[in-house]
Amino acid sequence: MSLILVAIVAAAAIVGAIMFFWALALRRVVPVNEVHIVQTRKNTVSYGKGFDSNTYYEWPSRFPLIGLTRVTLPVSNFAIDLPDYAAYDKERVPFLVHVMAFFRISDSNTAAQRVASFDELKEQLTAIVQGAVRTVLAGHEIDQIMLDRSRFGEAFTKEVQPQLSGWGVEAIKNIELMDIRDAKESDVIQNIMAKRTSGIERESRLVVADNTRQAEMAEIAAKREIEMSRQLAAEQVGLRTAEKDKNVGVANEQAAQQVKVQQRETAAKDMDVLQVKTVRGAEINREAAVIAAAQAKDVAIVQAEANRQVAVVSAEANKQVSIVSAEGDKQQTVLTAEGKLEAAKRNAEGIAAEGNAKGQAETAILMAPVDAQIKLAEKIGSDQGYQNYLLGIRNIEAAQAVGMAQAEALKSADVKVISNAGTPGKGISSVMDLFSADGGTAIASMLEGLAQSPEGKKLLRKFVDKSEETAPE
Repeated sequence: MSLILVAIVAAAAIVGAIMFFWALALRRVVPVNEVHIVQTRKNTVSYGKGFDSNTYYEWPSRFPLIGLTRVTLPVSNFAIDLPDYAAYDKERVPFLVHVMAFFRISDSNTAAQRVASFDELKEQLTAIVQGAVRTVLAGHEIDQIMLDRSRFGEAFTKEVQPQLSGWGVEAIKNIELMDIRDAKESDVIQNIMAKRTSGIERESRLVVADNTRQAEMAEIAAKREIEMSRQLAAEQVGLRTAEKDKNVGVANEQAAQQVKVQQRETAAKDMDVLQVKTVRGAEINREAAVIAAAQAKDVAIVQAEANRQVAVVSAEANKQVSIVSAEGDKQQTVLTAEGKLEAAKRNAEGIAAEGNAKGQAETAILMAPVDAQIKLAEKIGSDQGYQNYLLGIRNIEAAQAVGMAQAEALKSADVKVISNAGTPGKGISSVMDLFSADGGTAIASMLEGLAQSPEGKKLLRKFVDKSEETAPE
C-alpha cells in the first residue's frame, strides 16, 4: 500500500515537473519591434512595447477555455515597393513607374482583425497603393507626370489615406514616385526625354552663350577699368613727378639764391674785414708817421737850436767860409735832394701802382666766384662816396709813402727845416719849394721876420755891410 502511494506521489511529481517546464516553454516575451495580438475566447489583447504587458503564455488553441491564437505584426516601419508597375496616362499611353510607400501599424487590434498575418497585410496594402497610383495617373498626361513628380506623390498619399485607417495602418511620409520608364515596345518616355534633353541642351547652350557673352563683356569692362586706372595712376604719377621736380627746382633755385645771398653777405663781411684792416693799417701807419714826424720835429728843433747857437757864436769867424761852403753845399744838396726826391717819387708811384694792382687783383678775386660780388662791385662803382673813401685811403697811403720818402731825403740832405705848422709836410712840401716863387716868398717872409728882432737886424746888417764891402767899384 505504501509502495503504491509512493509511486503515485512520484508520478504526480513527475507530471507536475513536466507541466511546469511545459508552461515555461509556453511563456512568450514580445520583442521590442513586434506586437503580438492574442485572441482568446472572450477578447483580443495586444502585447508588446507601449502596451500593458509584453509577456504572456501562448496556450495552444486546442485547449478549451485557455486556448488562444496569435497574430504577429511589426511595430517598425515597413515599405511597399512597386518597382515595375504598368500604368497609363490620360491618353492611354503605356509606361512603367517605380513607386515606394512607407507605413507603420497604428492600431494593431484593427490590423489583426483585418488580416491573419503580416504578409497578407502587405499584399492588401500593395493592392491599395496600385489602385491609387492607377487612379491618379490616369487623369493626367505623361508630360505633366514627368514634370511634377512631387505633386503626384502627395496625390497618391491623399488617395490611399482614407483606406489605410480601415487596416489600422498610417503612412509615414508621402508616397514617392521614384521613376518613370517606357514599357516594352514603347519609346514614348525616351522621345519625351529626348525632346526635353534637346530643349535643355538648347537652353543650356543659350545660357552658356549668354554667360560667355556676359563674361567677355565683363572682362572687356574690367580691362577697360584696369587700363583707365593704370592711365589715371600714370597721370597722377606724372603730375606728382612734375610737381616734385618743380618743387625740387624751386627749392634748388631758392637754395642757390640763399647760397648767393650768403656768399654776398660773406663777401660783404670780407670786404668789411678788409676795409677794417686797411683803415686800421692806415691809422696805424698814420699814427706811426705822426709819431715819427713828431720825433723828427723834436730832433730837428733841438738840432736847429744847437746849430743856431753854434752858428751865432761862430758866425763872425766863419762867415766867409760858411757862405762859400754853403753855396757849394747848397748846390750839392739841391742836386742830391732832387735825385732822392725823384727816386722817392718813383718809389711812391711804384708803391701806389703796386697797391692799385693788388687792390684790383683782390677785387677781381672777390668778384669772380659769384654774381653777388659782381653786383657788389657794380654798387661800389656807382657809389661815389665809397669811391672817395677808397681814394682817400689810397691818398693816405701815397702821402704816407711820400712823407716817409721826404723824411728820408731831408735826413740825407743835411737840410735844417724848422716848421711851426705841426708836421714837416705842412711846413714845406718839397726842398724844391726853396727855389720856387713860393720858396722866395717864404724866404722874404723869413727875412722880414728877422728884421723885426734886434738880433735879426744885426745879422742882416752884417750881411748887407759885407756885401757892400765886396761889391766892385
